[in-house]
Amino acid sequence: MLQRTRNAKGKTVLVAGGAGFVGSHLCDALLARGDRVICVDSYLTGSEDNVRPLLNHPGFRLIEMDICDLEAIDVPVSQVYNLACAASPPQYQADPVHTMMTCVAGTGNLLAIAEQNDASFLQASTSEVYGDPVEHPQREDYRGNVNCIGPRACYDEGKRAAEALCFDMLRAGRVDARVARIFNTYGPRMQRNDGRIISNLLVQAISGEPLTIYGTGEQTRSFCFVSDLVAGLMALMDVDPNPEGPVNLGNPGEFTINELAAMVLDMVPTTSRIVHRPLPQDDPQRRRPDISKARELLGWQPQIPLSEGLKHTAGWFIATLGEPAADLSSTKARGRAAPSEVHAGV
Repeated sequence: MLQRTRNAKGKTVLVAGGAGFVGSHLCDALLARGDRVICVDSYLTGSEDNVRPLLNHPGFRLIEMDICDLEAIDVPVSQVYNLACAASPPQYQADPVHTMMTCVAGTGNLLAIAEQNDASFLQASTSEVYGDPVEHPQREDYRGNVNCIGPRACYDEGKRAAEALCFDMLRAGRVDARVARIFNTYGPRMQRNDGRIISNLLVQAISGEPLTIYGTGEQTRSFCFVSDLVAGLMALMDVDPNPEGPVNLGNPGEFTINELAAMVLDMVPTTSRIVHRPLPQDDPQRRRPDISKARELLGWQPQIPLSEGLKHTAGWFIATLGEPAADLSSTKARGRAAPSEVHAGV
């Protein structure tokens, strides 16, 4: 079994998708503990604005590149985090072929870099691997109920394939790979038009638009604040020995969408009213993680309740909503561009 010296500070860490919502918070946390960070991002769903405060940090380096094109890194790295994939249905369905290739070819490229550098690897997987679950709450040994040819399959099956790659590389003794199954996460730096339920409802309430609820609103979700998730990701990367299986990271507090909408209306002064729309195909009806494994192996559990995290997130959206919203349809074309080096501090 592969062994590493865990928890050593001052490492060089590659964060793919590091300019995204979760990735940028991870970059912040790694730098804060004394690591050097190489952030790779194509800006398909990430934004340089998320990491702009880091551009003058001597330990931060930003490379604009798609992981499907990434073949090597020119300095040794000790850890590789893969967060590089569109994560909301409107975004990953906008180019489903590229989503699948990001999950498979892109993950393969990053695993190769980890192998070349004898680096530990963490794959950001998703609760979507459980599909519309018939087991509740979801444990890591549940194999899921996924429509493998439906409109969400590019992401659901892509992430399942990425997990398979990671565990094949681990069993072969080639990469110290770990897999986090991430449940719904929210917080500052979410894209206002990403199609996720918290950003949708907050933006609609702040803008005075109708709050859109799909279906009856009795479907449930569990919401984890981004700082809690980042702490879980770092704990999973650093734990020794390797858990040798996926680990759920999420908040086990379960809320209906109607309950979430009521919290938003109570928190944001607005004239908005609720409207209902048809439920999208294959939308899960219930979602809640069993985090017993994370508690036992990592000593980790969320600390921020939804009421507190939602207040922070609403405040961030209120402060930034005056800026023009990025148009999802105008995201960069899927060309084979050369990498663009924005800052080279590492």
